[in-house]
Amino acid sequence: MALSAQVRASGGSAFRWKYDVFLSFRGEDTRKGFTDHLYDKLQWRGIKTFRDDPQLERGTAISPELLTAIEQSRFAIVVLSPNYASSTWCLLELSKILECMEERGTILPIFYEVDPSHVRHQRGSFAEAFQEHEEKFGEGNKEVEGWRDALTKVASLAGWTSEDYRYETQLIREIVQALWSKVHPSLTVFGSSEKLFGMDSKLEEIDVLLDKEANDVRFIGIWGMGGIGKTTLAGLVYEKISHQFEVCIFLANVREVSKTTHGLVDLQKQILSQILKEENVQVWNVYSGRNMIKRCVCNKAVLLVLDDVDQSEQLENLVGEKDCFGLRSRIIITTRDRRVLVTHGVEKPYELKGINEDEALQLFSWKAFRKCEPEEDYAELCKSFVTYAGGLPLALKILGSFLKGRTLDEWNSALAKLQQTPDITVFKLLKMSFDGLDDMEKKIFLDIACFRRLYRNEFMIELVDSSDPCNRITRRVLAEKSLLTISSDNQVDVHDLIHEMACEIVRQENEEPGGRSRLCLRNDIFHVFTKNTGTEVTEGIFLHLHELEEADWNLEAFSKMCKLKLLYIHNLRLSVGPRLLPNSLRFLSWSWYPSKSLPPCFQPDELAELSLVHSNIDHLWNGIKYLVNLKSIDLSYSINLRRTPDFTGIPNLEKLVLKGCTNLVKIHPSIALLKRLKIWNFRNCKSIKSLPSEVNMEFLETFDVSGCSKLKKIPEFAGQTNRLSNLCLGGTAVEKLPSIEQLSESLVELDLSGIVIREQPYSRFLKQNLIASSLGLFPRKSPHPLIPLLASLKHFSSLTTLKLDDSNLCEGEIPNDIGSLSSLKKLELRGNNFVSLPASIHLLSNLYYFTVENCKRLQQLPELPATDYLRVVTEDCTSLQVFPDPPDLCRLSQFSLYCVNCLRNPFLFSVSRLCNSWK
Repeated sequence: MALSAQVRASGGSAFRWKYDVFLSFRGEDTRKGFTDHLYDKLQWRGIKTFRDDPQLERGTAISPELLTAIEQSRFAIVVLSPNYASSTWCLLELSKILECMEERGTILPIFYEVDPSHVRHQRGSFAEAFQEHEEKFGEGNKEVEGWRDALTKVASLAGWTSEDYRYETQLIREIVQALWSKVHPSLTVFGSSEKLFGMDSKLEEIDVLLDKEANDVRFIGIWGMGGIGKTTLAGLVYEKISHQFEVCIFLANVREVSKTTHGLVDLQKQILSQILKEENVQVWNVYSGRNMIKRCVCNKAVLLVLDDVDQSEQLENLVGEKDCFGLRSRIIITTRDRRVLVTHGVEKPYELKGINEDEALQLFSWKAFRKCEPEEDYAELCKSFVTYAGGLPLALKILGSFLKGRTLDEWNSALAKLQQTPDITVFKLLKMSFDGLDDMEKKIFLDIACFRRLYRNEFMIELVDSSDPCNRITRRVLAEKSLLTISSDNQVDVHDLIHEMACEIVRQENEEPGGRSRLCLRNDIFHVFTKNTGTEVTEGIFLHLHELEEADWNLEAFSKMCKLKLLYIHNLRLSVGPRLLPNSLRFLSWSWYPSKSLPPCFQPDELAELSLVHSNIDHLWNGIKYLVNLKSIDLSYSINLRRTPDFTGIPNLEKLVLKGCTNLVKIHPSIALLKRLKIWNFRNCKSIKSLPSEVNMEFLETFDVSGCSKLKKIPEFAGQTNRLSNLCLGGTAVEKLPSIEQLSESLVELDLSGIVIREQPYSRFLKQNLIASSLGLFPRKSPHPLIPLLASLKHFSSLTTLKLDDSNLCEGEIPNDIGSLSSLKKLELRGNNFVSLPASIHLLSNLYYFTVENCKRLQQLPELPATDYLRVVTEDCTSLQVFPDPPDLCRLSQFSLYCVNCLRNPFLFSVSRLCNSWK
């Protein structure tokens, strides 16, 4: 099917159906076997399927609910099994299905363990069934004859015969694939009801380049100016053909993500996570990530979209060459720079041009009038605006939205304004929408658009602008005017062209950069601080350098910036720090901050966030500083930091991150007074020896002191501390673990890896419940100190991650009831001394990652849980002898085993349906 035809299928009655598929089957034959597996895979693939309640089959009359479900289903799958015809219920269902769907041709029969000719001519078990029906209803009964006719008709349709397949999984996969290809064209792009214009011809041209039937690997490049619709086109193609590929990945915003500190590595992780179905893939550097991707895609048919590429290096490290991929793979790349495609060897890059006049008029009219043609009185004006926009979809959308609901006079005025600027540029097109904003809307828009890298979500916007309750509704107005987008999870995005327009507006405020309200361009910021031209006009400074630079600034420029509320400086090393900073600041983020402390006179009463990562700070301030609005402090990797501040004056602090402050020794006792603290992160603060003995923090969610190798005592979590979800104590020197029983409902992650604990007397509870080693190996003079805590974990219903690496756990010390951790997804047991593991592990129904790496005495793995995805790592388990039986592994939808230096032959395998690989 051509892509353009699929687009047209997305209109009209695509959503008249409540269900995609109705399943008709004989319960006693297939409910708990074949039909159940088929239903599961249909649902997993996103095909909405109706399956009747087994309780309904007790009667003989078909229920009205079932009849309605048939009428509301687009397709029907009829599983014709040996006893199908013995059920009057099934025969009534079949008659109704034929009544509703015969003309549409949407009935799909499956001949399960029956010969199609037996169904067609009612032989064998079908003959026996009808003999009983005739005895019950009388020979020649019209209803019975109707059932015969229905079976004859359905048996004449094209379908599947189970005897033709060696494995049921192969049959099910083929059925699901066929249904998906039939259902999929009716789905809208990105699940949205957004109308698309001018896409048919473009999709047909891309379809020729894709040539999906060709048994080769193809790179397809889409290039054009910003706002022309490259991402929309690539996304539409992805939605329409993704069902034909083994692995499908849409990698968005490659250019922006690549500019971050670990950008390419993060993108490589996204690709590997989609392939391996694992959230936290370890990639140490770009080189290793490139090799991992190559190994993972070499035998797979992959659909990979890389959106907004701007450097050849990105393609080299994310996709490599064609020979990296399995046959029939298709890689789609969008970019503004044609040279990137040519350099990488992409043949015949596809240039995406603007939409034609008719399509542009439809798009503009839809935005202005919510219909595909203009209102009569506005027809000529619409043509004028369409001509002005020059086929640029983004400009058409913004102009149409701007003019929606306005009078004819306002339309004429807007057109006259446009006609006064004969040099048609994207900036002037977009600025038309800006001119329609009131003063508050303009101010908030410029903040978000100029500082878009910082304002990625509404939480950050409100953190900086929390003083104004009108901002939230204003952002919604800006979204309605197509100047920004706000996703369902409150992520804020500004298009490149709109960002450039905003920067140009600010640039036009004053020829001198120091006289502008916002500074976000490198050269302008360097000019202000080398020439000392700062003024009271400036409200925000955003400098994000991609690599660390050194400079010699005159920081006296700050003395005149009395209205500065946002200061963000990243990757700049200065030899001298500021003598003063504006007290008007609400947000201060300055990596490599040069001074040993904040200026003594700095009293930013409105400050909400303070981030001085990699700074030269050895202390923040002396004495008490009252900052009641301060919610976040991050001094990570400030290796000169020796002591924390007195927290008495910052009672509303919610986030305290000091990770990697390796020389931090003194923690002020007032930290225990931070009642609103949510995140306490002292990871790898290797010099900390003590913390307060007790904390009572009602809102605490994360407590991370992992890697604090000198820390011997963990605070007791007292009182209302019952929201803690992440407790990370790995790599500490604690002598006694805190009591955590009150966290049984909240704890999500528990890391006790590598804890060095002095053995201690154990309680009566331990004496009664200590699990003796079943093999009598590795005896202890006294029990392992972790056992009481491990024994109590069975009550932790929310725990998803448990890390017990290098904990010297011996045989029998993992609790037998570990399988009761119903939410557990990751179980990490590296470097321990057990020989076997509890059988109850197979009950961990949500487990997807399980590692026993470097457990050199482990001899056998238990039966594994039947989860959709499971990755098991047994690297360096040199004594491992027994794996689960292949039939047990066949239950898994996708299973991978990483096994190096164990057994005789190291191997790595990953299968999409493992049971097909076992012979």
